[in-house]
Amino acid sequence: MSEPKAPAPPPGDTYKGWLFKWTNYIKGYQRRWFVLSNGLLSYYRTQAEMGHTCRGTINLATANIVVEDSCNFVISNGGAQTYHLKASSEVERQRWITALELAKAKAVRMQAESDDSGDDCVSSSPLQSGQGSGTRNSEVQSTLRTLGSKVEDLSTCNDLIAKHGSALQRSLSELEGVRLGGDTGDKIRQVTERATLFRITSNAMINACRDFLALAQAHSKRWQKALQAEREQRVRLEETLEQLAKQHNHLERAFRGATVLPPPLANPAGDSKVSGKGDVSDEDDENEFFDAMEDVPEFITVPADPKYHRRSGSNVSGISSEIGMDDQSLDEQSLASNPESPQPQEVELVRKRRTRIPDKPNYSLNLWSIMKNCIGKELSKIPMPVNFNEPLSMLQRLSEDLEYHELLDKAAKCQNPLEQLCYVAAFSVSSYSTTVHRTGKPFNPLLGETFELDRLHEFGYRSLCEQVSHHPPAAAHHVISKRGWTLRQEITLASKFRGKYLSIMPLGTIHCIFEKSNNHYTWKKVTTTVHNIIVGKLWIDQSGEIDVVNHRTGDRCHLKFAPYSYFSRDVARKVTGVVTDKDGKAHFVLSGTWDEKMEVSRVMQSSRGGGENGTEGKQKTVYQTLRARELWKKNPLPEGAETMYYFSLLALTLNEQEEGVAPTDSRRRPDQRLMEQGHWEEANAEKQRLEEKQRSMRREREREAARAASAAEDGVPQDNYKAQWFERTEDPTTGEVTHIYMGGYWEAKEQASWDMCPDIF
Repeated sequence: MSEPKAPAPPPGDTYKGWLFKWTNYIKGYQRRWFVLSNGLLSYYRTQAEMGHTCRGTINLATANIVVEDSCNFVISNGGAQTYHLKASSEVERQRWITALELAKAKAVRMQAESDDSGDDCVSSSPLQSGQGSGTRNSEVQSTLRTLGSKVEDLSTCNDLIAKHGSALQRSLSELEGVRLGGDTGDKIRQVTERATLFRITSNAMINACRDFLALAQAHSKRWQKALQAEREQRVRLEETLEQLAKQHNHLERAFRGATVLPPPLANPAGDSKVSGKGDVSDEDDENEFFDAMEDVPEFITVPADPKYHRRSGSNVSGISSEIGMDDQSLDEQSLASNPESPQPQEVELVRKRRTRIPDKPNYSLNLWSIMKNCIGKELSKIPMPVNFNEPLSMLQRLSEDLEYHELLDKAAKCQNPLEQLCYVAAFSVSSYSTTVHRTGKPFNPLLGETFELDRLHEFGYRSLCEQVSHHPPAAAHHVISKRGWTLRQEITLASKFRGKYLSIMPLGTIHCIFEKSNNHYTWKKVTTTVHNIIVGKLWIDQSGEIDVVNHRTGDRCHLKFAPYSYFSRDVARKVTGVVTDKDGKAHFVLSGTWDEKMEVSRVMQSSRGGGENGTEGKQKTVYQTLRARELWKKNPLPEGAETMYYFSLLALTLNEQEEGVAPTDSRRRPDQRLMEQGHWEEANAEKQRLEEKQRSMRREREREAARAASAAEDGVPQDNYKAQWFERTEDPTTGEVTHIYMGGYWEAKEQASWDMCPDIF
């Protein structure tokens, strides 16, 4: 018995039928009754539910329809709702796709018409007003209506061609049957008439297409010029706004400097607080932050940890003795008024960086088509295409940790090491804010590849990264700032694939040293988890704990990154932390999220609650704190970031071509450059060539090591590769074997002498 044919889409707006909808991993696809009507796609469990219970609805005017394979397709309206659907056959899926596309086109046209009718009385921009704006709006509305009518003419001609074509096909079939039986005169006449109708309709279709094309071409250049003018005007407005902000900042500093009076005149009673540099701090802010009588204390509960709270029982700590001694508060206004802050004159010679890269192409990728060709191959030799990547290397991603370098600039000015520790802890959290939407994989650096980030004139720091090992992959990073701090790290990535998710565990220690105070801080990174590797939309979570330790004073900040939980009522991506001194006494509490902001509160009192059944591990610590102050806040993403791999403003500039960089710099990597420009096929071929070149260089080193081992007495081959700019040594602080910058790179850049660099590209 043949399978019954699926109903064809009716000429109207309504289309109904059964489809299979993905529910969850336990139940999989479930059969549901779908109804398409008036530009809305709704579904029910059964046909009987149509009168009383609708399970969900998507407006097709803003929806995206994607065909996955022969029977599957996806409908999404930008993230809020996504339906993964499957039809019973390919024919049935195609009929649904046709009906949905027609309904979407009509819904978009109706929405545009309603917007046009509402926009007739409203100016399209605050900068456009008066008669000129109305004339331009009316001209655009008229052109759009004309184009819309042409599209409707094309749609009508298409329907007529389909109708007459079907009739002609039937006549030809009947003519074939009559030819075998005789009497073909009437049938030939009928076929001739229908062929004539088909030819007339086809000519009409061709003429309508020609008219539409001519009209579109006539207005295309005019719209492009108007769009370019709008972009230039926006750039001019942004530059003007930036200049106004600089002038306002300069005037504000000048006003603050002019209004500060000497302490005897400001407060004859001698009650004002004087900072260590001789400036009077803001009295209201100091009282608001330190005085418990003016601020209503807040209570923050943090799980107790015996390692960081050495006093047991219900001990209540008094007010910190440092409260009256802290001359430099965490208020950003006092930091901004510091005489060492950069003046506007420093920004005059700053190079203008790019703010856009080419949009990401919409290339589809079938994971199975890649994996089936790799059966039997070694995992390290499987060439993964650039479709999974973003046009940045891992060295450039490592340099993105400096997105919020100003936190270390502020920390360098702090005289109180506990307050300095708060800024360092906030900096350790801020490095994860750029990963929340970044699901693309960075390029694996080639052995010997480097990346420099020279922002000496803009922000006062220079950064250098080098890939110092390939198995296991390891990158060394060194940053020096003229604001009084140095940052260095060596990161090795270890990953574990768990089926539904991928865990990435960075191994290695990050060091931050401040010259003025000689405070030396260390911490490690937390685990990054990429969810929905096989099925669904990729999303990233950070979880684990960080201990930021001051090795000079013994102070530490214990940060906890809470993993995402469907059943938790806490804020997603939550981070909490406590700053304690060497005796375990809490002074500050940090709270916030790793993708948005961090706040700090000074601890006034802390008390330990009783545990259940006398268990120490379940006790809670309640902190009585002052009002929270914002310590760090994430910068907004640039406009159109969703089409540029969700890059931040700093990330957009990392792969920008610069003169004078080393020949091993990531900016010179050809496959990465081709991918950024949108040539993914050429990038895949170039990527495979570079990887094979790296393997051949490694085999050559192994042969040389084997020859050297045979000549030696022990006969044990050793890899003789040495990094160019970093030296492998034992860290004096942690005792770990790591790579530390040995100098020479920036001097070689000044002399343009790169003879020592290997040829890796």
